Amino acid sequence: MSEPDPPPGSGALLRPVRLGNAFEDTVGRLLETIRLGVLAPGESLPPERELATRLGVSRDTVREAIKSLSEAGYLESRRGRYGGTFLADELPAPSGDGIKFSRAEIDDALRLREILEVGAARMAAGRALAATERETLWSRLADVRGAPPEDYRRLDSRLHLAIAEAAGTPSVVPLVAENRMRLNELLDHIPLLARNIAHSDEQHEAIVMAILAGDGDGAAEEMTAHIWASAALLHGFLD
Repeated sequence: MSEPDPPPGSGALLRPVRLGNAFEDTVGRLLETIRLGVLAPGESLPPERELATRLGVSRDTVREAIKSLSEAGYLESRRGRYGGTFLADELPAPSGDGIKFSRAEIDDALRLREILEVGAARMAAGRALAATERETLWSRLADVRGAPPEDYRRLDSRLHLAIAEAAGTPSVVPLVAENRMRLNELLDHIPLLARNIAHSDEQHEAIVMAILAGDGDGAAEEMTAHIWASAALLHGFLD
């Protein structure tokens, strides 16, 4: 049986992703295709093999993304001769009692986060941290790694605030905290995806390790990748 033609307009959307954030970008691309109406309710996605080729990722990454969006209610898998992955007949209702965030609002919070937190990570790596500061970073990292879903956002925020504190510029901390409140308001409107949490844990560890090693460029690079992994999901779910 020949494979179905790709949905019109999907070629420009299902384009290669950034490999550093392959899972998050894959989820974002699929959501963009869904939310822009390129796929109609009940219509099938291209096969995993084709999606992997178009997006430039492994089939395992595509499979994880599809699994996450199925659990979130956007997709459903059907078995049998005419099986595959299909857009749900009824998409999940937006959370947040109808609150709508514009792309400008999301971008503003994300860009401010990049300015503040990438700089803080670089500055923290450039300091001779006291033993208590190093212990705090390790402790906050361990806390968020073992966090249950209902506590993840809070402990994630504590780690990022500890990094801001380690930068050694006190006036940065309240700015990071204020922007973090904005970000958490956005993040609370998207589902926690297990694969994204695992990836975030890896990125958190890489950031902290770079800071403790005094690698300013590495800390900044890892923080940038971490921020834009979140960005891919926020744009995908909320735009």
